[in-house]
Amino acid sequence: MTHFTSLPRRGLLTGFGASLALAACGNGLGSRGGETIDARVDATRDFLFSRYPGTRDLAAKAAGVLFIPLVTEAGLGIGGGFGRGALRINNVTVDYYAAVRATIGFQIGAQQYAHALFFMTEEALGQFRRADGWAVGADARYALPEQGASIGKETTENAPVVALVFGQSGLIAGATLAGIKYTRIIP
Repeated sequence: MTHFTSLPRRGLLTGFGASLALAACGNGLGSRGGETIDARVDATRDFLFSRYPGTRDLAAKAAGVLFIPLVTEAGLGIGGGFGRGALRINNVTVDYYAAVRATIGFQIGAQQYAHALFFMTEEALGQFRRADGWAVGADARYALPEQGASIGKETTENAPVVALVFGQSGLIAGATLAGIKYTRIIP
């Protein structure tokens, strides 16, 4: 008669922990994550261009556009937000990015919104692409969605980056891009 010997608890936990660590290290190569992000970016871009026609001209003048189709934020004193999107140059995806935000202060609620960053100069686009994590700075000019139909020279003149936040829904009012850090990802 054979006796079943059980694994020591420590060995079992170590093996389980190692399995989780290896699973978390997957970089997404071979996954359909890029296709999913691109499909969402296409839908967001089409919505933006149809709802705010002036943005089509703005995109045509831009050196590149970062579309983040959905950012979800929530907070109760301490809050955060996350979204993923694609950088497009000549309407072709060249990189994927994650947008992450952490906040502390008086806040309660949740919201979702989309946004686009229009890089109006090659220099601004190059700085964004070379940065190891990039945050919207004082050089960005915000365009209100209501102005989207008539975004023109006064909005884009002397603005290396034009930020447009749109499609807001939720309980936290006044979405801005302050404090959001953009990092290149492999979906």
